[in-house]
Amino acid sequence: MSSIVQVKRNSIAETRIVEDAPMPLGDGAARLRIESFSVTANNVTYAVVGDAFGYWNFFPGEGEWGVVPMWGHAVVEQSNHPELAVGERVYGYLPMGTHLDVWPVGITPGGFSDGAPHRQPMSPIYNQYSRLAADPEHDPAREAERMIFGPLFKTGFLIESMMRRDGWFGAEAVVITSASSKTAMALASVARDKSPQVLRIGLTSAGNVDFVRGGGFYDAVLAYDAVDQLPQVPSVSVDFAGNAALLHAIHTVLGDRLKYSCTVGATHVGAGFGRDNGPIPGPAPVLFFAPDHAVAAIKELGPKGFGEAVGQSWQRFIGEAGGAVTVDERTGLGAARAAFVDTAQGTADPAVGIVIRP
Repeated sequence: MSSIVQVKRNSIAETRIVEDAPMPLGDGAARLRIESFSVTANNVTYAVVGDAFGYWNFFPGEGEWGVVPMWGHAVVEQSNHPELAVGERVYGYLPMGTHLDVWPVGITPGGFSDGAPHRQPMSPIYNQYSRLAADPEHDPAREAERMIFGPLFKTGFLIESMMRRDGWFGAEAVVITSASSKTAMALASVARDKSPQVLRIGLTSAGNVDFVRGGGFYDAVLAYDAVDQLPQVPSVSVDFAGNAALLHAIHTVLGDRLKYSCTVGATHVGAGFGRDNGPIPGPAPVLFFAPDHAVAAIKELGPKGFGEAVGQSWQRFIGEAGGAVTVDERTGLGAARAAFVDTAQGTADPAVGIVIRP
């Protein structure tokens, strides 16, 4: 039997576990048994904007029920493909469940893509799987950190890269919301290294201020109710919260000093992401879609150069962030379901990185 967690698409705190007998494995396909995945605010964003960006389409659910993508590790349990052996381990995009059938194409020693027809309309970045035996990013001692931070880190890396290519739009400071989130910390880490002249200001909930300050990624940390204390200097904002009222406040306080407004995630579920909240002062917010920027960066640097640049920043970041988050391993899809709901409702501890072994 295989099991999977399904989430109600229009009410993501409602979940259920569905069990089913697996279908016979198709010719050229491989069946992955999922070993582990992380549950983070990034997964909540996939659900919140799932209809707009096709995240529900990677692992189709049933009717009003969808399957939220996760990042994690799996092992080949059964293979009808001559180039994939039973027992081989991979890393990539997985459902919140126990199994996934893939149709490998473009196989190299380092990885392959899932050629399943229903996945082809979406970004190819999400269809790629690394073969751990020849994966330069794989560190057996850091598998948990890779699941927790890896995808989020690359988003932060790409945001900094985009901002730097555009000269930070003339800004002297970057205002980062949901500063306790792992993507925000990644952005701050890369910016500190590659753009040290830009002041990094983190905004977070009052209860997370001490945690965020303790991480050392920001030059200044403010609670959300202290937005009016933002320095009055040319700035850009990067919004991971998806809270329309908060974003409106940042625009209002900075006025024409805000040179660019970037929206990325939606960690504040139900707080107005994607809604029309009336005229907003300053520049129109621009949605950042990481896969598009990844393709652009790879074209600019070449696959090898991009991989090397990411790898250098990743090693620096994980050395800094590894001690900031305690890894909490939990067993079973019931634990995955509970962790996702806690994260969606904002009750998960940002100092804990959740890893599920289904």
